[in-house]
Amino acid sequence: MGTPITCIEDLRLLARRRVPKMFYDYADSGSWTEGTYRANEAELQAIRFRQRVAVDIDGRSTASTLLGQRVAMPVALAPVGALGMQHPAGEILAARAAKSFGVPFVLSTMSICGLEDVAREAGEGFWFQLYVMRDRAFARQLIARAQAVNCPVLVLTLDLSLVGQRHKDIRNGLTDPSRLTLRQLMQIARRPRWALGQARSPYKGFGNVLGHAQGIKTMADMARWKGGELDPSLDWADVAEIRRLWKGRLVLKGIQDAEDARLAVLVGADAIVVSNHGGRQLDGAEASIRALPAIVDAVGKKAEVWMDGGIRSGQDVLRARALGARGCLIGRAYVYGLGALGQAGVAQALRVIRNELDLTMAFCGRTDIEAVDRSILLPGGHPGVTETRRTPS
Repeated sequence: MGTPITCIEDLRLLARRRVPKMFYDYADSGSWTEGTYRANEAELQAIRFRQRVAVDIDGRSTASTLLGQRVAMPVALAPVGALGMQHPAGEILAARAAKSFGVPFVLSTMSICGLEDVAREAGEGFWFQLYVMRDRAFARQLIARAQAVNCPVLVLTLDLSLVGQRHKDIRNGLTDPSRLTLRQLMQIARRPRWALGQARSPYKGFGNVLGHAQGIKTMADMARWKGGELDPSLDWADVAEIRRLWKGRLVLKGIQDAEDARLAVLVGADAIVVSNHGGRQLDGAEASIRALPAIVDAVGKKAEVWMDGGIRSGQDVLRARALGARGCLIGRAYVYGLGALGQAGVAQALRVIRNELDLTMAFCGRTDIEAVDRSILLPGGHPGVTETRRTPS
């Protein structure tokens, strides 16, 4: 019997042993100095809880809603590019785990398994994340494909019109996906279980792009296309056009500024995600949890406000919820699980997070996630926590 999995860190360490270094680094890294990547976690950890006692904490519930959809806890699996390189058929496995657990899975535009693959193998109901490309006809095609497989929610990422410089990706040779270097081959050789699984998998390219974007039929085509296809001209008029095209719920991801949050509401967003792309874009940007309270205040009840960045535990989910986030997107936390144990690892990551969320909520004297507010936090650990406003009911 192996060592029990007790926390997300256990899954991270196991994933590091099982996934080739270049793909592990792709998920577990930030841009430039990685200062914002580290700050996302550190600033969450600085927030302290008020422990309460002699409160009836029987009959607890972490169930909530995200955009009206019932969820087992206020969490969704964030879109992660090339998830299928963490584990064969990774997007399908993650979608299955999320569906079984009762939380949404968001499929990335840059996934290995395409929209139709995931719908066929994991079932409908997952959400889709869109990057806007220079080829706007292709973007419209992606929207139509997402609607055709009954995705109820579109997550439009706004903070990747340019790619932040990620030193690890450059060193690992991931800037050119069309060829394998000797270093990459050696990394793969050290992970024979991973390599055998990938060899057997039918999913080997970027399933939403290859054979769909104009002129993109091979990985060599893909390398040329990916380097110049992200559109730095994306603006709010483009977002408004996507709002018009998309018939379901629209989430705008990558908001760090209160003024941008207000613009997102004006353009028709149903929800926004306070996010710095996991510290992978602008190094030196504000930690997501620090940016959250001002954005919650700016938006009010006009749209749901979620956050991502640094969530590694159910305690972090509770901290975000206490500071006004309706929900959280988790990325690396479930990616570690996928790399470590496939679908079972994603399910284990979700169980770990819900257990931590449930227990911490109880220690703070709450039995229902809907009753959580800033009063469960000690003042002084965060600029958004200045006073306590209520006692447990």
